[in-house]
Amino acid sequence: MKNPMVICPECGEEREMENVLTAQSNQNVIYQCPECGFKQVNIKTSKG
Repeated sequence: MKNPMVICPECGEEREMENVLTAQSNQNVIYQCPECGFKQVNIKTSKG
C-alpha cells in the first residue's frame, strides 16, 4: 500500500506523510518540510 503524500505550501515539494508530519500529545500535528525548512505547528486534526 502506498503512503499518502503531502505537498509543502511554500515550495511545492511532495513527500510521504510519515516523513513530514509529527504527532503531538494534544492530538495536533507538526508539519516540517525537509526541502525548504517551512514549519507549521499545532495543526488541528479531527481528534484535536
